[in-house]
Amino acid sequence: MKRASLDDMLSGKESRYALVIGVAKRAREIADGFKEEGIITDEKPVLLAIEDFKNHKYNILEEDDED
Repeated sequence: MKRASLDDMLSGKESRYALVIGVAKRAREIADGFKEEGIITDEKPVLLAIEDFKNHKYNILEEDDED
């Protein structure tokens, strides 16, 4: 698996903080899904979550700063 650069994953709009939070939330969803399904795997939920964002399966939605 190619290591994803944080800058490569950001599309210019998302902040690093938002990406980290998004990956953490997605990793929790993956881990909870494994637990519910009784799946035992060596795959790390965080790495799977990073792949989801890198492959644009999930995106970060941020509010626009419009006043």
